[in-house]
Amino acid sequence: MKNIIIRLERKEDYRENENLIREAFWNVYRPGCSEHYVMHVLRDDPAFIPELDFVMEQDGRLIGQNMFMKTVINADDGREIPVLTMGPIGIIPERKRQGYGKKLLDFCLEKATAMGFGAVLFEGNIKFYSHCGFDYARKFGIRYHDLPEGADDSFFLCRELIPGYLRGVTGVYQTPKGYYVDDADVEAFDREFPPKEKLKLPGQLFD
Repeated sequence: MKNIIIRLERKEDYRENENLIREAFWNVYRPGCSEHYVMHVLRDDPAFIPELDFVMEQDGRLIGQNMFMKTVINADDGREIPVLTMGPIGIIPERKRQGYGKKLLDFCLEKATAMGFGAVLFEGNIKFYSHCGFDYARKFGIRYHDLPEGADDSFFLCRELIPGYLRGVTGVYQTPKGYYVDDADVEAFDREFPPKEKLKLPGQLFD
């Protein structure tokens, strides 16, 4: 893992970074992907945190990226508990499963902790993210909004950055509205990139 730099994203990185995310997510969760457009939209969202918008560079080329957003838990006792969510986080396909993602995420979480944020909640695969200190959000008493009782919530993960930050808190996590994008807008944005074939593959979550 040589010649790695992790730094803040710059405006001149935007299109290269969007293409990186497109390559990282293409045909993973659905035929094609929407994550590159989500990233494009989130940068203008009031919940976006520019100080936690990082890229990983190797020999002058972007190979990874992660970004964070502010959101809340609507606690059952009426409080609003400020928390973070993150992503899209991506590594270019040829660098996946080599430790780059963990290195990037560990760096980002260290920076978020230093800024005083208390916890991170997001949707991810426990097999990977447990190595970075995440556990099922249900263990913290946090529920995913709009999810029927008894439904599979194993995708919903949490990590406290301040130990005990969620102690005594139960409630419902709210995904920032910027993550919800229109399929037609995704299609229009995607036409700005080189053509790629959309494939329906086993294991995808969405049609």
